[in-house]
Amino acid sequence: MCVGEALIDRIRNKSNQGFTDFLGGAPANVACALRKLKIDSIFIGCLGSDDYGKKFIMQFNELDVNLNFLQLDNNSSTRVVNVDRDQFGDRFFSGFEESSHSFFADEIFSKKFIEKEILNFEKYLLETKYLVTGTILLSSPISAETIFFLIEHAKKFEVKIVIDLNWREVFWDHSSFSSEISKPARVNLIKKFLNHANVLKLAREEATLFFGDENPLIISQQMTNNPDVIVTDGKNPVAWYINGLQGITATPTSQKIIDTTGAGDAFLAGLISKLISSGYPSNELEIEDCIKFACVCGLLTCLGEGAIEQQPYHEKVNKFLGSLIS
Repeated sequence: MCVGEALIDRIRNKSNQGFTDFLGGAPANVACALRKLKIDSIFIGCLGSDDYGKKFIMQFNELDVNLNFLQLDNNSSTRVVNVDRDQFGDRFFSGFEESSHSFFADEIFSKKFIEKEILNFEKYLLETKYLVTGTILLSSPISAETIFFLIEHAKKFEVKIVIDLNWREVFWDHSSFSSEISKPARVNLIKKFLNHANVLKLAREEATLFFGDENPLIISQQMTNNPDVIVTDGKNPVAWYINGLQGITATPTSQKIIDTTGAGDAFLAGLISKLISSGYPSNELEIEDCIKFACVCGLLTCLGEGAIEQQPYHEKVNKFLGSLIS
C-alpha cells in the first residue's frame, strides 16, 4: 500500500535545451516498481482531473496497480516538478511549474474519501503487509491529516509502516500552507512523524540533518519504535540495522549511469518485494541478500531516463544478480 504524491518530473535534457516529462513521485514510483517485481500494490493519493492525471491512470492500469482509493480533483492540478541535473546525472529539484489552480492535487489529498469507503479500506488492510509513505504529505495540513489517519488504521490491522524520509525542502518552501514554517520546525515535525516507522529508509545527508549521525543503530535508538533503519549513500555502501543486526553492504556499480531519478524508490520497492517474497530476514546472510537485490533495482533504474520507465522487472534483476555471481 503506497500512500502519497504522484507528480510529473520535468527533467532537463542533457543538451540543456528544454525538458522531458516523466511520471514520478516517490509513492507512485514504489507502487509501479513493486508490480514489476511481481508484488501486488495499491496507490492511494490525489491527482488532478487533467491530462497528467489521465496519463498516471493509464500507467497504473497498465501495470495493474490497484486504484480503488485514488482521488481525482477538478479544482487542483497534478504537480509538475522541475528537475535539473549535474554532469554526473545526479538531479536536484529547482521548483514547480506554475498552475492555474491555487493548490496542487497532492496538497489536498483528503481523508473524507477514504472515510466513506472505510469498510472496503479495512478489507484491504487485512491483506496488506506494508504501508509505504514519505514526508512530503506533511507540508500540507489536509494531506498530513490524511496520512496520520491512514497510519492509525493500518496499525490496528498490524500493518508495518515503512517511511522513506525523502526530504524535499522545495515542497515546503513553495507551499502556501507551510512556507512560513521555519526549517527547525519542519525538521521537528518530520522527526515526530518518523516515530511511526517500523522500517525507515533515509539518505546519508538526511541522516545527518535529522539525527546528527549516519549510524543506523544510533538513529534507531533515537526513535520510539526502534525501527529497522537503512541508510543509502548513492553509489557508496548501504549501512543498515535490521532485526537487531548491523552491517554494511557494497553496491554494484556501472559506468552507464544516465539519470538517478527514482533510484531510491526502486531500491525501496526491491527491499519490500524481498521482505514479502522471502519473509523478514533473520540473519546477516538473508539481510545481505535483501539489500543486494534492492541495490540492483536502484542501479538498473539509473541506466536510462525517468523513474517508472526504467524500473526493472523481476527477471532482469535476477539476471543481473546472476552475472555478478558468475
